[in-house]
Amino acid sequence: MRTPLLFTVATVLCLSTAASAADPKPEKKAPMSFHQLSANRLDGKPEKLSDFQGKVALVVNTASECGYTPQYKGLEALYAGYKDKGVVVLGFPSNDFGGQEPGTSQEIAKFCELRFKVTFPMFEKVKTKGEGQSPVYAFLAKDHGEPKWNFHKYVVGKDGQVKAAFPSSVTPDSPELKAALDKALAEK
Repeated sequence: MRTPLLFTVATVLCLSTAASAADPKPEKKAPMSFHQLSANRLDGKPEKLSDFQGKVALVVNTASECGYTPQYKGLEALYAGYKDKGVVVLGFPSNDFGGQEPGTSQEIAKFCELRFKVTFPMFEKVKTKGEGQSPVYAFLAKDHGEPKWNFHKYVVGKDGQVKAAFPSSVTPDSPELKAALDKALAEK
């Protein structure tokens, strides 16, 4: 006995639809706040960025072999001067620009500690743009653009929303960056 083609196609469609309904793939929703994300510290331990809720975060993509690398000194000075006011600097090494961060997490940690005495939180190397972009940078760049080079800076408010972004040429001691931090600190 031959099965009518229409019956066979309808049966396959019904089974396919039933299989899809039984095994739904949940849609991944984009985070609504920086504080919904997490990242691994240089030592490999995961950290929820909600740990920084209520603080203003200055998020910077760093590199050890860049012309802007001396900004580590300024970032550490800024962190020392602002941490008691509620600002945290968060460093995210990246090898996206000119291959200027080739080191391992251990090498990056050693470099930052010995060369610049960095005490602010540093995270594992991430992709800041393009395919494989980290969720942290996807969130930061959504409304404020991707970094164009190393030491691009994002100011994230206490509420977990990006308040401002600055290119690499804006140094940690620049008046416009400090004004953006002060403005974010003044917000509820």
